Amino acid sequence: MRAVVIHGPGDIRVEDRDYPELKLPTDALVRVTAACVCGSDLWPYRGVRPTEKPRAIGHEFVGVVEKVGDAVSTLASGDFVIAPFVVSCGNCPSCRNGVTVACSHRAAWGGEDEHGHYVDAGQGEAVRVPLADGTLVRVPGVTEPEAALAASLLTLSDVMATGHHAAVSAKAGPGRSVVVVGDGAVGLCGVLAARRLGARRIIAMSRHADRQALAREFGATDIVAERGADGARKVRELLGGVLADSVLECVGTKESMDQALRCTRPGGSLGYVGVPTGGPELPIGVLFAKNISVAGGMAPARTYIPELLEDVLAGAIVPGRVFDVEMPLEDAPEAYRAMDERRAIKVLLRP
Repeated sequence: MRAVVIHGPGDIRVEDRDYPELKLPTDALVRVTAACVCGSDLWPYRGVRPTEKPRAIGHEFVGVVEKVGDAVSTLASGDFVIAPFVVSCGNCPSCRNGVTVACSHRAAWGGEDEHGHYVDAGQGEAVRVPLADGTLVRVPGVTEPEAALAASLLTLSDVMATGHHAAVSAKAGPGRSVVVVGDGAVGLCGVLAARRLGARRIIAMSRHADRQALAREFGATDIVAERGADGARKVRELLGGVLADSVLECVGTKESMDQALRCTRPGGSLGYVGVPTGGPELPIGVLFAKNISVAGGMAPARTYIPELLEDVLAGAIVPGRVFDVEMPLEDAPEAYRAMDERRAIKVLLRP
């Protein structure tokens, strides 16, 4: 089969790999119908995170179950499924507490399962899914989704669930004002999540016209292009002399965390989901002085998918709008370039 492999900074290739096979009775084999490039995939692409040897890449995909192991009870051949961005069992204490990303049996796409078997990455034609009952979410009543629905279902594997985690962690809800720091796919989904949760005022921080437009479609009431102290002053001005009740940090840099803190009112809440890239340590003195609550981290997508799936199937939310470019899998190198150069918000790949 064909799959995307990263060899080093700026070096993405599409190569032939062995077609996966079932290894364990708890496995499922999924034919990928749509995958995508994530903002976090750009960190190794840019060399921010090292690539010690060539490896398959990609952690967001949807597809059709081809085979299941003898111990799989909730899935069958022909089911259309969403794969969260990590493997989880669904039964350990962390999973039962809803923190599936801390599963005792967790495995990463493109890594190894707890038995030492290779786990295929998401940007390819097929994937062996360990712990399939605990990991995959079947989409009821859907076998061949049309393109727009498939795109929205794909966002549930990561970016919509992550944006939702930021909004929940920041206590976004009815009557609250929200600032979203970051205008990538996660930040835009954070805007959509805040609106879904009932926030009264949503300010998206963005300098790009196309992303500003989509943020407004997703529910942003205001746009702030300024940064640093100027950005915080603009937020205060828009909110009538106060800062935001809830702030979503969706980037993961020192600068983005600083911006988020500047925009949070005393006693407010900050939800962070940006993958840390070094340097965004929290200033305890600021948190202490302003009584800011901070929560967030890696989103437990598997926990959130069923709730969000209902709204996607009902048409209440259409997060698939974050995909502004679609390319065949063979064009993955260009997909990475387009996102790295910010010519695309998020690229959907079709195997």
